[in-house]
Amino acid sequence: MHTADAAADADATASRAATTATATATATATTATGSVATSTGSVATATASAPTATGSAPTAPPTTTASVPASAPAATGSATASVATGGVAAPGPLLPRPRAAERPRFPLVATDLDGTLLRGDLTVSPRTRAALARVRAAGARHLVVTGRPAASCREFLVAIGYRGLAVCGQGAQLYDASADRLLVSASLDRELARSVVERAEEALGAGPLELAVVTAAPENRFLVTARFTDRMRPEWGRVEREELWAAPIEKVLMRHRTVQDELVAAAVERAGAGEVAVTHSEKGMIEVLPAGTDKAAGLRLAADRMGFTPAETIAFGDMPNDIPLLGWAGYGVAMGNAHPDLLAVADEVAPSHEEDGVAVVLERLFTHA
Repeated sequence: MHTADAAADADATASRAATTATATATATATTATGSVATSTGSVATATASAPTATGSAPTAPPTTTASVPASAPAATGSATASVATGGVAAPGPLLPRPRAAERPRFPLVATDLDGTLLRGDLTVSPRTRAALARVRAAGARHLVVTGRPAASCREFLVAIGYRGLAVCGQGAQLYDASADRLLVSASLDRELARSVVERAEEALGAGPLELAVVTAAPENRFLVTARFTDRMRPEWGRVEREELWAAPIEKVLMRHRTVQDELVAAAVERAGAGEVAVTHSEKGMIEVLPAGTDKAAGLRLAADRMGFTPAETIAFGDMPNDIPLLGWAGYGVAMGNAHPDLLAVADEVAPSHEEDGVAVVLERLFTHA
């Protein structure tokens, strides 16, 4: 499946957006037992399959959509994030929409980082940088939507001269990269998280899970148990299991050395019983987040503030945690290195992240920029 410039294509995209809007209107973005807060603290640094299709496109993309949770509408005036059990209001005024002589088909380009925009060596290639420059020259916006907490993605944003909003922490954080400031951050109830871990371990019956947590913003420290990884990084902290719950956290990461990811994820979802969100963001890594948290919720919050709709958005990703991201966007692109579950819902498959797949698609869409 590919992109086309015909008017019929735009009609089909609009139809898809309407379908998605109907599905998402019944949901609200809640953090269940977690909480949502604003933060003015600065954040610091540091942390990742299928054929390609880059030729001509059919006249209209498919109209099938994935149902995803919706976040609450953004405020249109000055506001602060609410700490209620209901929706989250975006703080501050709406950002101005880009202006261009000929409005691009997708004025909002949403990309994941690891396995998508970033190569395996965690760099952005010169070709991809040039493609992003084309996007800006056309008056469109680039929005990063990543599973990394803001503290862990800042160095990559700085490296590409990124400005404006970014969605971090699997949708739990809205980060202003220009001001180096968190606008919204959701936390996870520690007792609930510990209970979910214990219930999942009991259901699996395969011994303890190896665990890590990301502490609450703005620090967002990464704390791991002894066997969580074979490649300990200097900025990580190694702690005893009980120390994981000593301070407020934003998410729990878990892995098992012998049990398949899909089985771990299924056990955690059953143990969470809807009280938490569970996602698979990296091979060998399952994440537990506040209920209602996913990339679609974060993308919608940012897009509402920026004044964009799903039909105006193209999204790129590579892992199952990107399924809500591609489902919300009017057009979804999976990387050639993507997980089979994401390939199954994508409108198009681009070359892999090592082959500058994001750039390949953007060069086609922004030919005249």
